[in-house]
Amino acid sequence: MERRTLLRAAVLGGSSAVLGGTLWRGAAHAAPAQPGTGPYGALGSADANGVRLPSGFTSRVIARSGQPVTGTSYTWHSAPDGGACYADGTGWIYVSNSEINPSGGTSAVKFSSAGAITGAYRILSGTRQNCAGGRTPWNTWLSCEEVSLGYVYETDPWGVNAAVRRDAMGRFKHEAAAADPVRKVVYLTEDETNGCLYRFVPTTWGSLSAGTLQVLVAGTATSGSFTWANVPDPDDSPTTTRTQVSGSKKFNGGEGCHYADDTVWFTTKGDNRVWQLNLSANTYELAYDDSLVTSGTAPLTGVDNITGTASGDLFVAEDGGNMEICLITPDDVIAPFLRIDGQSGSEITGPAFSPDGTRLYFSSQRGTSGSSSGGITYEVTGPFRA
Repeated sequence: MERRTLLRAAVLGGSSAVLGGTLWRGAAHAAPAQPGTGPYGALGSADANGVRLPSGFTSRVIARSGQPVTGTSYTWHSAPDGGACYADGTGWIYVSNSEINPSGGTSAVKFSSAGAITGAYRILSGTRQNCAGGRTPWNTWLSCEEVSLGYVYETDPWGVNAAVRRDAMGRFKHEAAAADPVRKVVYLTEDETNGCLYRFVPTTWGSLSAGTLQVLVAGTATSGSFTWANVPDPDDSPTTTRTQVSGSKKFNGGEGCHYADDTVWFTTKGDNRVWQLNLSANTYELAYDDSLVTSGTAPLTGVDNITGTASGDLFVAEDGGNMEICLITPDDVIAPFLRIDGQSGSEITGPAFSPDGTRLYFSSQRGTSGSSSGGITYEVTGPFRA
């Protein structure tokens, strides 16, 4: 998968790329990266669900907070947030966190091979403000508490095995997690104005019961090299994890996190940036910074949850902004993929693709009411790029 960094393209008009996890700089110069309509074309008028989509795509509502999930008797949770999909025989499962405090937790919806909803159920209860998280290669869901001294809970999307609190992954204001099967680590973001980026190194890959929590150490610039240092006291006591290691790099409000092809992308809402770590070269830089778009209006504001596709597209959900999911293509086009009308008091959360890549799931956390009890979870179907 090839990706130029948007910061370099916007500022220098140059050609730099991540190719197979290695940073490349071409000699030829290219046009600066700018907003565009993207590979799917312009957005159409709002459909019956208030969703504006490119031609060929359709939406449906699968769940509303406080109401039974379509075709089931299970009541959907309030404030739906981070989510992921899992293959389930010929069908699949979508899991979704609940960002309320107290209660929180996670629910799941099962689908048949044809996309029909066949069940819904709870997989985590009794936790606090479960915001984002991440899936593991062994098909569990890491649900993260976005509170001070928050925990990570490892859950079973099938609801068969009881959820387990993973103390070794540290206590802090957890946001998202992304597993790296090459280095056998899990990256973790922290939603603080002076938060850090962490990685958890399990003692045994496939088990999160024990291991070492590390923090990224780097300079104050927006690009450079980095190292990892052990966090002495992952339990955040008596000193917060983010202040225990001298030189740990601070990020303004860590949010979504996604791993693919020796690269980690993560978002920071405080400065509206998408960062990337080149794990082969141990370097970091900006993949997107709205202040560096050199013409027109920045298309992506309020960066939050992030996911990716096999084609190399990144899909970034907006917390506020104009309620869009925007995509960043490998050739540096930044464009809205969808927009929800009439929900300015909400945010988009939990984007995740079905295993075959033909359906995108996400939520409007507070819907039209602006309240956590008004959440709406959607499915979009259409000709996504392979």
